[in-house]
Amino acid sequence: MSEKQNKATPLILVVDDDSGIRSLLSRYLNEQGYQTATVSDGKGMDQWLLNNQPDMIIMDLMLPGEDGLSLTRKIRTTSNTPIIMLTARGEEIDRIIGLEIGADDYLPKPFNPRELLARIRAIFRRSETTTNENDSETKSLIQFADFILDVSSMELRQKDSKITLTTGEIELLIVLAQNPEKVLTRDQLMNKLDGGLRDSFDRSIDVRITRLRSKIEENPSDPQFIRTVWGKGYRFTPNPDIS
Repeated sequence: MSEKQNKATPLILVVDDDSGIRSLLSRYLNEQGYQTATVSDGKGMDQWLLNNQPDMIIMDLMLPGEDGLSLTRKIRTTSNTPIIMLTARGEEIDRIIGLEIGADDYLPKPFNPRELLARIRAIFRRSETTTNENDSETKSLIQFADFILDVSSMELRQKDSKITLTTGEIELLIVLAQNPEKVLTRDQLMNKLDGGLRDSFDRSIDVRITRLRSKIEENPSDPQFIRTVWGKGYRFTPNPDIS
C-alpha cells in the first residue's frame, strides 16, 4: 500500500520485528479504514519518519537494536504523536516505565486485534471530542497561575514557552482543568480518558499524574495544582494561593 497519507484517513506506523504481527495489523487496520505503514526496527522507523508523519505509532517493546523504551523516549523529544506500546506479559515494570517516558497506552501480548482497535479509536476519539466540544473562544483558553492551556490546539504555555506534553498528559490536564476544585476518582478519570478500558487496579492514571506534576509543579513532591485527596482521587486547584 502507498505510504502517501490521505489527510482524511489516520496513518498508523507499526514498529515490530515479528513479520506475522506486522502483516496481521496492517491487513486488519486497513480493513478498519486506517492507513498503515510497517517497519521492523528502530533504524527502519527513523528512516521512515524522515519523510512521513504518522497520526499514531504502535511500538513493540522488545526490538532488535534500540528497544521500544529508548525509541519512545527519543520520539518524545520532538513529537507528541500518540504511541501504543506492545509488551509481553509479565513485563509490568517495563510497561510502567513506558508510560513514564511518554507512551499513551500499552497492550500486553498476545492480544486480540479488536482490543487494540478499541484503544486506537479511544485515543483518536478523545482528541476529536476534546477539540470539538471546546471550539468556542470562552472554553478554548484556560489560565492558571502563569500557564495558559489552549484546549483547541491542545497546547500548554508558561509565559512565552511551550511546555511539551504527550497526548495522554495534555488530555489528562484538560479533564482536570475543566473540573476545577472537583475531586475526580481514578475510575472517573479512566472513564473520561480511556473509555473504561482499564480495570480498577490499573495505575496508568497515577503514572500520568506523576509525569504531569513533574512538568507543571514547582515542587512535584508537594504539588499545588494537582492535589491528591487520599482515599478518593485527585483535585485540580488553579489558584493554590487562595484555596
